[in-house]
Amino acid sequence: MAIPWLTMLKVVPWGDVIGNAPKVADGAKKLWSAVGRKPEPVAPMPPVAGLPPESRAIAELQGRLDAVEATTTHLHSQMIASTELIQALAEQNTQLIARIEAHRIRLAWLAAATAIAGVAALAAWAAVLVR
Repeated sequence: MAIPWLTMLKVVPWGDVIGNAPKVADGAKKLWSAVGRKPEPVAPMPPVAGLPPESRAIAELQGRLDAVEATTTHLHSQMIASTELIQALAEQNTQLIARIEAHRIRLAWLAAATAIAGVAALAAWAAVLVR
């Protein structure tokens, strides 16, 4: 059996969510500034061919090191892209929470207005029946 949406929304501690939304956005901004400041690693240099065996071994190790540096550069780019996404999602989450809170307040006002109108309608109906 599915949980009704209204019940599920009542269970969410909106005060805590709204209170923590700016912290999430600030944390994402701090993460972005920490990752964005780091310089990109230097591009690898190609190995030189036609060397003696010892030099070839060193060149092979240098090639492996260059491959690791290239992988690290790629991972760093992915990490920057991920932190940009996290920052965007945190900002969207903050906006979404603010809008939900505004709608919750508006719904409370509408419920109160509906209750007042209902009481007034019942009073009018009772007055008509009494006459």
